[in-house]
Parts: sequence; structure tokens; C-alpha cells
Amino acid sequence: MAAPEQNNSRDLQSVDLLWISSSPTDLILERYGTSTKGLPEKIASERLQEYGANETARKKKRTVVYHFLSKFFNPLVVVLAIIGVFSLFFGESVSALIVFLLIMVSVLMSFVQEYRSDREVEKLREMVRTSVTVFRDGSPKEVNINDIAPGDIVDLFAGDIVPADLRVISCKDLFVNQATFTGESFPVEKFSAPAKPESQSIFGFSNMAFMGSSVESGTGLGVVVRTGTKTKLGEISKRLAAATVETAFDRGIKDFTWLMIKTMIVMVIFIFAVNALLKGNLVEAFLFSLAVAVGITPEMLPVLVTINLSNGAIVMSKKQVIVKRLPTIQNLGAMDVLCTDKTGTLTMNEVVLEKYCDVRGREDNDVLRYAYLNSFYQTGLRSLLDKTILKHEEIEHASCRKVDEIPFDFSRRVMSVIVEQDDKHVIVTKGAPEEVFRCCTKYELDGKVHKMRKFLPIGLSAERKKLNMQGFRLLAVAYREFKKKKDVYSKDDEKGLILKGYLAFFDPPKPTAKTTLKSLGQLGIEVKVVTGDNGLVTKKIASDVGLFVRGVLIGDQIDKMNDAELEAASEKTTIFARLTPLQKERVIRALRRGGHIVGFLGDGINDAPALKAADVGISVNNAVDIAKESADIILLRKSLGVLKDGVIEGRRTFSNITKYVKMGSSSNFGNMLSMTGASLVLPFLPMAPLQILLNNFLYDLSQTAIPTDTVDEIYIKKPLPWNVDYIKRFMVIMGPISSIFDFITFGILLFVFHAQETVFHTCWFLESLCTQTFIIHVIRTGKVPFIESRASTALIATSLLIVTAGFVVVFAPPLADAFHFAQPPAEFFPVLAVIIISYLFLAQKVKEWLIRKYGHG
Repeated sequence: MAAPEQNNSRDLQSVDLLWISSSPTDLILERYGTSTKGLPEKIASERLQEYGANETARKKKRTVVYHFLSKFFNPLVVVLAIIGVFSLFFGESVSALIVFLLIMVSVLMSFVQEYRSDREVEKLREMVRTSVTVFRDGSPKEVNINDIAPGDIVDLFAGDIVPADLRVISCKDLFVNQATFTGESFPVEKFSAPAKPESQSIFGFSNMAFMGSSVESGTGLGVVVRTGTKTKLGEISKRLAAATVETAFDRGIKDFTWLMIKTMIVMVIFIFAVNALLKGNLVEAFLFSLAVAVGITPEMLPVLVTINLSNGAIVMSKKQVIVKRLPTIQNLGAMDVLCTDKTGTLTMNEVVLEKYCDVRGREDNDVLRYAYLNSFYQTGLRSLLDKTILKHEEIEHASCRKVDEIPFDFSRRVMSVIVEQDDKHVIVTKGAPEEVFRCCTKYELDGKVHKMRKFLPIGLSAERKKLNMQGFRLLAVAYREFKKKKDVYSKDDEKGLILKGYLAFFDPPKPTAKTTLKSLGQLGIEVKVVTGDNGLVTKKIASDVGLFVRGVLIGDQIDKMNDAELEAASEKTTIFARLTPLQKERVIRALRRGGHIVGFLGDGINDAPALKAADVGISVNNAVDIAKESADIILLRKSLGVLKDGVIEGRRTFSNITKYVKMGSSSNFGNMLSMTGASLVLPFLPMAPLQILLNNFLYDLSQTAIPTDTVDEIYIKKPLPWNVDYIKRFMVIMGPISSIFDFITFGILLFVFHAQETVFHTCWFLESLCTQTFIIHVIRTGKVPFIESRASTALIATSLLIVTAGFVVVFAPPLADAFHFAQPPAEFFPVLAVIIISYLFLAQKVKEWLIRKYGHG
């Protein structure tokens, strides 16, 4: 096959991989202007200049200053900043100070926690070794992995990470682990001979090794054919560097924020118009409207969200879960579908000898003994399967003596040893079942040897197929006794063998997987397996760990579906197998379009696009770098049990966030309704702008203890997505309840106590602060507060402290004068107590009705 034409003869990295794989070595070396002695140093340097460093694409790293300033572009922060500037412009310096203080607390807390999390993740980055052995000017040389150029000859050893996309040009017993691309547990054998063009997946090319895979055993030489972003890993990294995904948390916060801003705009315009028309003082009406805007704006939302998420991140870090991006904690709690890879999550990620059986599948110790002798006496490089056999059980072999061996080669795909036992020479052959079959004329069953007639191999292979269907990797074992002894044996002696049985290897399920999957199910999370591995293997593992398999889809089937068809199919499918990286991403996006909040757990290069596409991408600390970079959460131990703890903490954290959201939206909405009504009937403002800001500031401080609060079990047992419709319903039903008691307070102050403006402001300030502060104890739980569900000690203490502070401000002359308060009549306090108790009682009853009708939200 001729080399493909190039527009630029130096454009080595665009050469077709199929041509590279199917062409002979000398043609490859000629095409890349190199030889087995490697590149001259000068040529390597020139190519490095031309093609750039051997680095994958990453998102542009932002400076600390950029990250800090970006926190100011939250819509709520922007609204507060505008209010603060107007307050300053009109000379209300104390009001402006309070607003700017709220902004700085929110921004600083959010920035500090996320910066701290980023630093932790940087420590976890474990990029592959930074140097590699190449041949330059005929001599081996250690160079930085970034300094590899097309045409370099790379020396590969066991334990090495493949540093670029390579064409193997020579090797010995070279096994490469491609699990990061394909999800396959077993390493793949690599050869130097040209591959057949009909190979389907490029990862199936037997003479190609790709950047990011690892050498399991053996040695080899490879010529670098692609570097940097031109590699398969680099192509994935470019896609990820450009990708941005709006998660469920982002949408929820955005929807709630705009709900409150729209409500604020409508009410502020109305209140300004009413006060301007009725009172006539435009400046006073405008300042009052600004104070109302602050009152209805949940300005502490960024602060409370950050405090809650930060507290959750700290707790999760103690449970071996590192949070890279704080909003992900809510996504983790809201997740209702978890897509996970198989290897290392459901399985142990280690190959074990599961069965040794005769041709009918019954356990046979002689099969194990023969396999042990074969693996023990061979002198070639032992494969992973040889090591597994020897590790499984130590078998007595002193009675045997090695006579000779016939090494493995890739045309025969078997290897044999000849041992002497009972004064006889016996050849023991082990290898691929179909190749061993060709060497056999007989088989052994129940201690008797039978001839293989023409139809018998079909029947004997039935057990092999059955084991394959169960997901086992098989080797066949055969033997033959020689009547005449000789000193040297050859592959011509590998004939007339007796088929003894099979060895079945497996990556076993984790002992804890079954229990953990059950626990996740009880938490309302459906687990789906998304893997590049074989569907039969995956189905067997899924069954072993108790996963109910509703359907299996493979990559080829997915390619034939449009997005709508895949969305429908993904709902009733449990296992997605033989997937490419982009097919995994399509599955995740299909599930998200179906309304699910999707988590994806993966640690390979092939998982990176799916990690990025998910609402919450989860990886592990020993994952490849690109997977860790794409993830939102990193587990210090790859375990579904660790993940389950993270889910519970995520739900606890989000539940506490929603307490503030429901509390703030309903209470603020109620207060604004009260102010609107009061503006229509009172000859003066119902509360001074500065007093509104103080009231709001004290109330918000009382909420800062919410992150310490306990959470009812019902909020842990199911996913907790954002439900803005429920929040809106809660706001418009619970808000007016507080307004009812505000209007009762207004009536008593006006018609019973005949309160003047300053006393009226003071009494309503106290009533508003007390009712707002104590109502959190009703809203925080679906149960009866103080009896069936008790708030945390910190939240109780904060509530009492803030109410006390409110009374101190009113009764301490310097503070009272500063905020224009007057001492209320003594008769007002029994009335205040009755109003508070009545309000809490009615709010509890309305809350119970809401839960019965609409659920817990």
C-alpha cells in the first residue's frame, strides 16, 4: 500500500492511521524520515519547533485575581452593588456600608473555599512520568515527555506509560493495558507485523500503542507517529477544553435568582409609585424602594450557599471525597441516575483464576496442575495470566524435571514445556482454545481418553462458548506422553495432543458492590453501567452484584440511533457496552435530556467526555490526568461506598440550602406585601429605610447557623433536585401568612396604642424580626418543631442571640438614636408574644397542608 499523498510533505502527523498500521516497518521508517537508530538531535529539535510540544489541550488557566473578580458577577451581587451605589449617592452611608459588607462576605467566602478546593486537586494531579527513553543519534537518551517529536524511536518497558501514539516496530511479549480507552480489564498483546486493514476500531490495531495507555509486561520499540493534540488523547482533550456544561444546580440557582429579581422589580416599582404619589417626596420614596429591594433580595443566598457547600465539602473530605467545584455537592445529592464504568468500580480490577475445569465444565485439579507446570517451567517473560496461575495456588512439582520448552510465538499462540515425570516425557501445552484444538486428536474425560471424531470438536467447544458467554477469558490445556525420550523438542511435537480442559479467568466483582448498589437503590438512585468492555462480561458482572439488567445496548446500535431514539432507549437500558468516548457522552446527554440529573463515575481517558457532560463528573485520585481534570468530584478511593457517603452529605447540604431559600423567599415576600399594604393606608413610611436594612441584616445573620442544622431522614432518602415551582408555590402561600399578622400588628398599633411614626417603626421592627427569626424553626422541618424535630444547638442559640440583639438596639440609647427607634409601650410585649405564638401555630398548620398536597419539595 502506497503512502497517502500529503499537501505538505512535512505534515507527518496527518498520515492515516490505517495506512500506518497496515504498512511494513521499513516503509513507516522511510515515511517518517527515521531509522531504528532514532532521529538526529538536530532533526528532532526542528520537528519539535514545527509540531509543537507533546502536550494535550487544557483549558486556559485563570489567575487568582480573575477567579476572585468573577465572583462579583453573580446576579444577586450585581443587584446589591447597584443598590449600594444608589444609597451612597443619596448620602445613606450606613445603608451602603451594610450592603457592601454583605457583598464582601459572600464573595470572599465563595472565593476562599473554591481556591482551597482547587489547591487540593492540584496536589492530587498525578501525571505520568515526565521522562521517556528515546534513541537520538543512535544512542538511548532520557528526554522530557513534552520533547518527543514525530519519528522519534521510543523504548518501552513494563510499567511505562505510552508517551505518544506509536507504531510498534519490534517487541517481545509486549502487553499493553488499554483500559483507559476501552474499559477492558485484560491487557492487549501487541505485535510489530502489519495489521489487517479490516480491523474495526483503531484500538484493535495490533501494532499501535496510544498515548495514555500503559505497558503491562514485555519490551518494545515504537516510532512516534502523532504527538500532542494530534494523538487520540489529544483529540479528546481539545473537545474537553472547549466544553462548558450548565448543570442542574446552575439552572436551579439561576431560575430562583431571576424569580426573586423579577418579583423585586415589580414590587419595588409599585411601592415607589405609590409612595411618590401619596407622600410626594420622590427622594424619600426612592430610598424606601431601595431598602425594600434589599429586603426582598435574598442577598445572603450566595453567602448561605457557600457556607453550606463549604461545610459539606469539609465533611466530605473527611469521608475521602474531594470537591473540586462546590455547586457539585447539590448535584450529587440531586442525582437520580449514576452511570459508572465497570472496571475497578464494580470489579476488583485484577485478574483471578476463577475456574479450572474439564471439557464438560467440571472442576478438575489436574487441569490446574498441568497449567501450573507450564507457567512455572517456562523461561520466557511470564504474562499476566501466567502470574495469576502461579499466584492462585502453589502446587508440588518436585517430582517433575524440566526437559525442554517450546516458546510462545504469535503465529501458534500457544506455548509448551516438556517435563519428565514417572520416567516419562510429557508435553504440556497452554494457549488460545481454538489453537490448542488444532493440536488435539483426543480429549480426556473422567480419566478416560477418547478420540476426537469430526463432530466432536463442535460438542467440546460448547462448554468453551458457555464460559465465554459468562464473560470468562479462556485458555485451553492439553498434554501428550512420549514413548521415546529425546533431548530436544520442537513445535512439530505439538500434535496428537489430548485436550485436558480449560482455565477461566475473570475480573471478580467487589465484595462490597452488592450491598452498596442496594443502598444506592434505597436512596432513589438508578445505576447504569457505561463501559467500553464486552457486553457479555458486563452483564455477568452486573448479575453477580445484584444489578437488575433491563436491557443492553452496544456502541454499534447507538450509532444507528438519532438523539430522540437514544433518549427513549436509555430509559429502559441498564448496560451500555463497547462504547467509544463520544458514544458515552451521547448516552449521558440523552439521559439528561430525559430529565434526569446524571452522575458519571470514571477514571480513564475514554471517560473524560462523559465526565464533562454529566451534571456531576466523579473520578478517583489515581485516574489519568485528563479524567481528573474533567471531573467535579474526586474520590480518594474508587468505591461506590465512598460515593454513597458523598450522596448523603450532598443531600444534607442541599436540604439546608433550601431551608434558607424557602425561608427567605416566603418571609421577604410577606414583608414586602405588608409594606405595600401599609404604604397605601399609612400617612408615613411603615419602616425607615435604614431600619429595613438593619432588620434584614440581623435576620440574615440568624440564618448563618443553618449549615449546622440537622436534616430530617425523609430529605436524605430521595434525590433533591431544584424545584423552583415548589419554591414559588411555597412563597406565595406562606408569605401572606406573615402579612396577616403584620396587618394585625398595624391595626393594634394604630387603633389600640395610637402609635406615632417612631413608635410604629420600632414596634413593627421588633415584630418583623421576631417572626422572621423564629419561623425558620417551622420551615426547617416537615415535622412538628421542638417536639418531633429539634434544630441544632447553634441554630437555636443564633435565633435567641439575634432577637436579643434586636431588643438591645431598640433599648440602648446610642443605638436607638442612630437607628431612630423609640421605646415601645410596655403593654405591647404581651401582644407581641401572642402574635408570635399564633403566627408559628398557623404557619405549622399551613405547612402541613402544603406537604400533604404537594409533598416535601
